[in-house]
Amino acid sequence: MVHLSTRRRLVVIGNGMAGMRTVEELLTRAPVRFAVTVFGEEPHPNYNRILLSSVLAGEKALEDIVINPRSWYEEHNIVLHTDDPVIAIDRAIKTVRSASGRVVPYDALLIATGSRPLMPPLLGLDLPGVVRFRDIADVETILEAAGTWKRAAVIGGGLLGLEAAWGLKRRGMEVAVVHLMPTLMERQLDAEAGTLLQRDLTERGLHFFTHAQTESITGTTRAEGLRLADGRTVSADLVVVAIGIRPNVALAKDCGLVVNRGIVVGDDMTTSDPAIHAVGECVEHAGQVFGLVAPLWEQAKVCAARLAGDTEAAYVAPPLSTKLKITGIDMFSAGQLGAAGPEDAEVVFRDATKGIYRKLVIRDDRLVGAVLYGVVEDSGWYFDLMGGETDIAPFRDRIIFGHAFADLQPAASGIDVAAMAETAQVCGCNGVAKGTIVAAIRAKGLTTVEAVRAHTKAKRRFPPPCVRAPIWGIPRCARRS
Repeated sequence: MVHLSTRRRLVVIGNGMAGMRTVEELLTRAPVRFAVTVFGEEPHPNYNRILLSSVLAGEKALEDIVINPRSWYEEHNIVLHTDDPVIAIDRAIKTVRSASGRVVPYDALLIATGSRPLMPPLLGLDLPGVVRFRDIADVETILEAAGTWKRAAVIGGGLLGLEAAWGLKRRGMEVAVVHLMPTLMERQLDAEAGTLLQRDLTERGLHFFTHAQTESITGTTRAEGLRLADGRTVSADLVVVAIGIRPNVALAKDCGLVVNRGIVVGDDMTTSDPAIHAVGECVEHAGQVFGLVAPLWEQAKVCAARLAGDTEAAYVAPPLSTKLKITGIDMFSAGQLGAAGPEDAEVVFRDATKGIYRKLVIRDDRLVGAVLYGVVEDSGWYFDLMGGETDIAPFRDRIIFGHAFADLQPAASGIDVAAMAETAQVCGCNGVAKGTIVAAIRAKGLTTVEAVRAHTKAKRRFPPPCVRAPIWGIPRCARRS
């Protein structure tokens, strides 16, 4: 057993999902290689930020979204400093200094500072009643306001903004969404799917102002609404800003690391300083920054492998997919949303009456993009086709109709679970693969969904939908929470 005092010192700046997933992966590969110290900006232990919208909607409690409680840090001899962000890095002597004055030396440093919410330069932004939607403190502020006030406006009709709007609606507020673009979720959906989404959400009681630029937040002593550039006004007692995020790179820039939009890292997740790694929403790899969980989990694996001594591990950005966490709204998108050139083909199926829409983008007999709305049972299959760069020529004429029409051993659930690769992701929120679930079931003799969740942290299937078929008679953990 290696004594703690003889281990190399790893300091982690950021107690969020990406940084702590890296630590988890490192513990499985080299459990005694490092003495780990973690600094977190928030007063909470590591929690699942993706599920904040579920807390806002009343579907989960705050304690339900904690990934690693404080006892976990103690069990693994990890020193955790919460509510104490690092404010300076001295690369020359390899130390970090926190807001409280702690100075901690490191042999290896991991920056996982995440991102900051974009806040537009609006008159009235500092009024009481204006809040961002990013962390637990924001959710607590929003919930307190929802218990007092009745009208809310959400600036931003993207993924986060719509989930915030639906959560406020579930809390009994009258909600208006103001979005700069003509259709909702334009980064994840094409115009037709975005229009269907707006129709369905309008029927659920949300109000929309699209193609609308917010000019100012009105009010004197607190927020009273929005004034739009075209002269329209929106009354609101609570204004939630959810227009996007940007990498949090201030600390890295101050200490002289190479920074563009994000902290520049190579395939080994190392920054311009070989003693410093970085993962998560704060990084830039091959000119790309990241805001979805799948690439963050892959970064964590590669970074942990490198820290554990694997000199071959290399990061390759995985395909990305999106799901909206609003009960009863089924949509999926992945890859390229539209044809990029003459070599690309778009295959479309639509049934406007039933609200069903599918569009597939095909290049050289490979599926490179998919948008599904209304019926998404084949989303996992399409996602696997994209990830595996499968030759679809044998069933190209039937691919739009889904797995069951492609003569590929169709499963009643829409996904052939037994045929899924061991690395196929079952839970996107916590990045749990099929192989992890099967191994846990076999090793521990698990027989219930609750037991599988407890041992693997799997919560739901992502990409959707939830898989209901068994794995060789073993109950799945992927049912929706």
